Amino acid sequence: MDAAKPTISGRSPARDAWRRLEKNRMAMLGLYIALALVISCSIGPLLLRAAWGYDFETQDLAYGARPPSGRHWFGTDYFGRDLFTRVLYGGQISLLVGLLAASVAASIGTVYGAISGYLGGRIDGFMMRVVDVIYALPYMFVVIVLVTIFGKSLPLLFVSLGLVGWLMTARIVRGQVLSLKQREFVQAARNGGVRGGRILFRHLLPNTLGPIIVYFTLTVPSMILQEAFLSFLGLGVQAPRPSLGALINDGAQHMAVFWWELVFPAGVMALLLFSLNFLGDGVRDALDPQLRGRS
Repeated sequence: MDAAKPTISGRSPARDAWRRLEKNRMAMLGLYIALALVISCSIGPLLLRAAWGYDFETQDLAYGARPPSGRHWFGTDYFGRDLFTRVLYGGQISLLVGLLAASVAASIGTVYGAISGYLGGRIDGFMMRVVDVIYALPYMFVVIVLVTIFGKSLPLLFVSLGLVGWLMTARIVRGQVLSLKQREFVQAARNGGVRGGRILFRHLLPNTLGPIIVYFTLTVPSMILQEAFLSFLGLGVQAPRPSLGALINDGAQHMAVFWWELVFPAGVMALLLFSLNFLGDGVRDALDPQLRGRS
């Protein structure tokens, strides 16, 4: 009887990256904290409304602003609204803006950078000069102008943030495509009669997903911070809908008297930003090709 043939087992790149991510304690801590905040902000307002009838916009002027208590864990604001409910709902809005704005930026930057790198030559030079000109403009000034011109609605806010946040993604994807389009598998596809658009979206873009994912995870907290700054200026999410930035702005106006209006929204935002940044750094290290042969 023939001896049993030895089986060769291997790991997929995704599983290999996950193993490296699991070894990064700060990244995993950031992942768990971010997941806890996402779940709390998603279902927390619904549970508070069902249990105690709290709503982010229901006012109780007779109750007014009171410090944290067993009835209101984060206290109430100047208008008697439960601050815990408003912080959870504000975190929901800030996460939504961060994710959607980062998605807009990643989509535009990926397509733009891929086309520029694949076409090359004068077209590539012209497209990159456009990026350089936009990149030279003050980032926040451009966002403020777009928000002022097109309005202060929530959809226009994340579109405005995304429209000026795609520049670095475009540069990263362009560099990746420039290095990949001379590889053997691309030349083989060309020799096989595959057209340019199919080569770009079927063969080149899938091989740039690593850097795109890394930069996306680092862009989300940046977009949340930019939204908070706009809300602090009064150009972000408009009342009565809260965001963490708008809550921090309101708390800063009353911080000398009602300290809890600033401390709790600012603490949640700091925790969210730190966890997302630690997670983004861990994803970057896990997807670094130079580390694949070390674990």
